[in-house]
Amino acid sequence: MINIAFVGFGKSTNRYHLPYLKLRQDKFRVTRVVTPTLGKRPTEQAELEATGTIFTTDIEDIVTDDSLDLVVVVTPSQSHYQVTKQLLQAGKNVLVDKPMAASVEEAEELVKLAAEKNLFLMPFQSRRFDSDFLTVQQVIANGYLGRLTDLEVHMDHYRPLDGQLEGPAIDGSLFGHGVHLIDQVVSMFGAPQAAVYDLRATRVLESHLDDQIEVNLFYPEAFKATIQTTELATIQYPKWQLRGTKGTFIKYTVDEQENDLKTGIMPGSPRFGSDAPQNFGHLVYYNQSGDRIDKYIPSVQGDYGRIYDTVYETLVNGKPKLVSDETMITVMRLLSGGLQTTGPHILKF
Repeated sequence: MINIAFVGFGKSTNRYHLPYLKLRQDKFRVTRVVTPTLGKRPTEQAELEATGTIFTTDIEDIVTDDSLDLVVVVTPSQSHYQVTKQLLQAGKNVLVDKPMAASVEEAEELVKLAAEKNLFLMPFQSRRFDSDFLTVQQVIANGYLGRLTDLEVHMDHYRPLDGQLEGPAIDGSLFGHGVHLIDQVVSMFGAPQAAVYDLRATRVLESHLDDQIEVNLFYPEAFKATIQTTELATIQYPKWQLRGTKGTFIKYTVDEQENDLKTGIMPGSPRFGSDAPQNFGHLVYYNQSGDRIDKYIPSVQGDYGRIYDTVYETLVNGKPKLVSDETMITVMRLLSGGLQTTGPHILKF
């Protein structure tokens, strides 16, 4: 049994963490929660307290608790680095929400500190278990597309009134949305040879905080991965487009877990997070006989809780971490590279 403490008890903790842990009570027990305001979520707090969870406003109660096996940091992005550093210095294993830090230098410091103390450190890259991403991995692994030439992945919304005039870079779209997409691409293909950035503020023109991004990652053998997000999309664009020497795969819709969670449908419910057949990805490819095959690929079932399964396997059974130190640093280097200068620019690896 792994004893967990949470630093933070807001929307993310209650939407993206606790519902999945409820299905894993044979492996995890939430023993402590630190939150700046007690009673802000009275129903959720009372439910946990009934199982023995202790709530407090002082992080020192976690720092001094030797019974804890893992601390999960779900605080505002700007505080991730400092809170994680404090916990590592206190000898705690840490799972920290994305992005893990505001710069590659901060990330390198945290990784080094964890290594020196032989501690577990990993960002909460739950979108490794998005249904659409798992399906893309399957399509690539099955070789339908041949040698890949182009991959394009989007995270688009229509939020025209939510632009900010001021704020730290970590609150921009590159660190907020791009971190997921960059991690997905790097997890499949590793570090690129070069990255080209186009970061813009499109809703509040005077802002220095990006809300529309395009990052092109260049790899060997003429392969390019494009990551793009916008907050001004009124017409749906494909979430994924992949092209190769033998075929093309396109999927329009995103993983359904977040939509279900927002409507109160919880993990474990029938059809939770499942794609409807009309939302399956479209694959067209040529087989070894030269026949043109046109079909739809059933979506692989997503499950954000699987990130906790991997944490358990690492802490209890010594398996490698889902997100390696090398991948953490590569992702943070790519995020930091986008802020090296204003305007379109290139970063070479």
